[in-house]
Amino acid sequence: MTKRLASWNSPWGRPLLLAAEDAAENSKLWCGAAVLMACTGGGRGRKAAAAGLGSLTVAQVLSNAVCKQLYERRRPPVEWIPHPEVHERPDSSSFPSGHTAAAVAFTAAVAPVWPWAGGACGVVAAMVAAQRVHSGAHYPSDVAAGALIGLAAAALVRNSPRLLLRLAL
Repeated sequence: MTKRLASWNSPWGRPLLLAAEDAAENSKLWCGAAVLMACTGGGRGRKAAAAGLGSLTVAQVLSNAVCKQLYERRRPPVEWIPHPEVHERPDSSSFPSGHTAAAVAFTAAVAPVWPWAGGACGVVAAMVAAQRVHSGAHYPSDVAAGALIGLAAAALVRNSPRLLLRLAL
């Protein structure tokens, strides 16, 4: 399945996926989206931005500082990837996809607070996830695991006030 997804070649699709991945590198896209929401969305925008950035941070710690250290997995073989981006892959473990974890965490935290912004982020998050397989940086299972970590991070951040209150009582 990785070979098949990596070999997809659309004259309009590939540039869009590459642009989404470049913007998401080092979480620039999500930080920019948070600033935009906070500046233009009033109280709801500030709440969505804070939830998104909090969830993104938790997801990055879980995926990159914990999971990648516990499970070493090689990236898909270079021979499977028929385009030049294959040589720009990171050296870290393939499992899980930190880009996908961050994208899904941010989106899943924003959506309940501001559904329209969450929908817009969801489109880009899906593009980031697809690009991670298309570029040969990850297997589909790495992306799925990253998405699950992102969802868990958003749920943890969303429920942390209640959890802290329970612990305090």
